[in-house]
Amino acid sequence: MRTCVIFNPVARGGKARHFRHHLDDISQEATLKLTAAAGDARRLAAEAVGEGFEVIVAAGGDGTLNEVLNGIGDAPDGFERARLGVLPLGTVNVYAREYALSTKLDAAWAVIRQGRERRVDLAVVECRANGVPYRHYFAQMAGAGLDARAIELVSWQLKKKLGPLAYVVAGLKALLGTQSKITVTAGRHSAVGEMVLIGNGRCYGGDYHIFPQADAGDGRLDLCVFPRVNWLVLARCTPGLLLRGRLPAACVEEFQAESFTLASLTKTPLEADGELCGHLPATFSIERSRLRIIVP
Repeated sequence: MRTCVIFNPVARGGKARHFRHHLDDISQEATLKLTAAAGDARRLAAEAVGEGFEVIVAAGGDGTLNEVLNGIGDAPDGFERARLGVLPLGTVNVYAREYALSTKLDAAWAVIRQGRERRVDLAVVECRANGVPYRHYFAQMAGAGLDARAIELVSWQLKKKLGPLAYVVAGLKALLGTQSKITVTAGRHSAVGEMVLIGNGRCYGGDYHIFPQADAGDGRLDLCVFPRVNWLVLARCTPGLLLRGRLPAACVEEFQAESFTLASLTKTPLEADGELCGHLPATFSIERSRLRIIVP
C-alpha cells in the first residue's frame, strides 16, 4: 500500500513539533511531501494521485485535510484511485473527532498502517471566489454568515494563545457586526436566517453534536438555520452546548436535503471544513459513497 504524507514543515503547535520528531521513522514507511505555501497541500495531493499513491495522508488540521481532499478531487478519477488518511495535528480536528481518530501520533499512524477503508458521502459546494466560479469539496462541515465571519477574524497568534477558544473570541467579535440575511432553498422547502450551518457528520466546532441525526452515508446534508443571531440567542444556546453538546430546538430550524442553495443580498462569507472558500450565492450537493477514507 503506497502511502504519501503531506505536511507543513513550518507548522506551529505542540502536535506539529511532536510529528517533526518522528519524520525519519515515518519516512521509512511512506513518502513525505512538504508544503511551502498555502495551496501546496492541494497541488501535492493531486500529484501524489498521479504518481500512483494509494493512500494520501493529511498531516495537519481541518484546513490541511480540506486542501488534500480537494487535491485528490483535482486528479482524474482521484477518489477511485486513492484513499484519504488523516494525522490530526490541528487546533480543533473536527473530522478526527467525528471518526474517533486518536490525536496521539502512534495510534493515528497505526490506523493508517492498518488501512481499514470506509466509503462515505462527499459534500460539494459551488460558489464564487474572487468573482470566479468555484467548485469545492468538503469532508465534514460548512457554514455561511456568523461562523464564516468569525473564521475571517481568527489570527494564528490568537489560536496559538487560546486554542479552540480563539474561535469563540472571534465569534463574539463577529456578533458585534451587522448580520446577513441568508435564504435557503431546498426544493419546495425554504428558510431565512442569519447563520446557516451545514453538516456531513454530527460534529461541529469540536465535540458539539450540532447535527445529531447526520449520517455521512445517507445521501443527505443536514442544515441548521438560525433565524436570528444575537446576544439573546447566544445566551439561550450556550448552556445546552456546554452541558449536552446540543442546540436547543427553539433556537434553530433543522432539516435535511440532497441539494440546496444559499443566497444573500449582502456580501456573505462561506467556509468549508473551517477554511474560507468564497461568498454567497452557493449551491450544495452530495455525491453518494464517493470518498474513501481510512478509519479505526
